[in-house]
Amino acid sequence: MSPDPAIQSELLSYLVQLPVGDQARVVDFARTLAGSSQPRLRGTPGKELLRIVGTIPHEDLELMKRVIEEDCEEIDPSEW
Repeated sequence: MSPDPAIQSELLSYLVQLPVGDQARVVDFARTLAGSSQPRLRGTPGKELLRIVGTIPHEDLELMKRVIEEDCEEIDPSEW
């Protein structure tokens, strides 16, 4: 299926005005419309994170763990 040149041109004129994050949203939307099963890659590959392994002090990790356990494991039914 060939794209309509007029539509393609108009779409591109809007696309270049958007910030990169919104451009990615447009691509995701188009991918959904096209029924593509190719997922958009998100996040940072693990091998890139290896350079920061061991840089967070143990005490800070323990604090984060405690706060998550205390504050994030409760459900507030009236919140929604």
